[in-house]
Amino acid sequence: MNSLTPIASLSGPMGGGGAHLSRRQKAAIIVRLLVNEGTDVPLVELPEDLQASLTQQMGSMRYVDRETLQNVVDEFADQLEEVGVIFPRGLAGALAALDGKISPQTAARLRKEAGVRQSGDPWTRLRELEIEQLIPILENEAIEVAAVVLSKLDVGKAAAVLGKLPGAKARRITYAVSLTGQVTPEAVDRIGISLAGQMDMRPERAFVDVPEERVGAILNFSPANTREDVLEGLDETDKPFADRVRKAIFTFANIPQRLDPRDVSKITRAVDGDVLVVAMGGATAEMEAKAVEFILSNMSSRMADGLREQIEEKGKIKAKDAEEAMTEVVGAIRELEANGEIMLRSGDDEGEEDED
Repeated sequence: MNSLTPIASLSGPMGGGGAHLSRRQKAAIIVRLLVNEGTDVPLVELPEDLQASLTQQMGSMRYVDRETLQNVVDEFADQLEEVGVIFPRGLAGALAALDGKISPQTAARLRKEAGVRQSGDPWTRLRELEIEQLIPILENEAIEVAAVVLSKLDVGKAAAVLGKLPGAKARRITYAVSLTGQVTPEAVDRIGISLAGQMDMRPERAFVDVPEERVGAILNFSPANTREDVLEGLDETDKPFADRVRKAIFTFANIPQRLDPRDVSKITRAVDGDVLVVAMGGATAEMEAKAVEFILSNMSSRMADGLREQIEEKGKIKAKDAEEAMTEVVGAIRELEANGEIMLRSGDDEGEEDED
């Protein structure tokens, strides 16, 4: 049972218990005793006014005799025995207690209606966001706020986010980090609470990924003729959406534009050798052939020569087998990306200028 409820009760108005001690003094005695015994007393769970009141009371007291201590302890124990069940304080406490027991939609609606922000450290929640979710925050917030956010992220994630931002924006945020030395903890906490509040106000979405990413993921594993037919239809219906889908698609032919040359060795280790040979041997289209050359040119010459020999020995490969093998290679690359072992490039033109 939570021992803080009796402590909170003891720290209320004057009266009860010992004739010459206030409830606040008794609470201070109990807290001091528990701390002396090495007990972890989570006073942070109490309202801030009670935390302050207890601290001030402890600072004003000197000592109590053994008889008084025993009387206070006995009264505290009696109160503990009388407590049957403890309910959380307010809607925020109730939502925390029922976390995972009620639907996220219900919890979000109750929070919004009551103006209650999600409990917990807001920075813990922000650090758990995906890179793609963090980018809009850094792009849309003031440079100073973005610098604080960047400083609170893990180094690896901060570097990944910075690499996704336009160059000019990234440089301004990086410079602003150098000016965060005088930022107070209170300011950082306010920024975190504000950003977390914005997250709480966003409506729940049925799908995590945006539409173009969902369509792109489907077309990744569709036959080439189906993929091209769908894209042509999208061009006629909604050209901007079709362009976004093309950026979301990753096929064997996209390997040179999207894959870091240094990650080729990880791909060759993740894909079965025979599958890789079939995929490369059956890559006859121009863009697919460029992908094969990209892979071969970014591995050791001995391994590349060995693969070329195996491809030659394999002879003519059926188009269906080649497409299945290339799809398996793409699947392995996607899995490595999902596990955080590699990071695919955006596919944008390298010569594109940075935007302010």
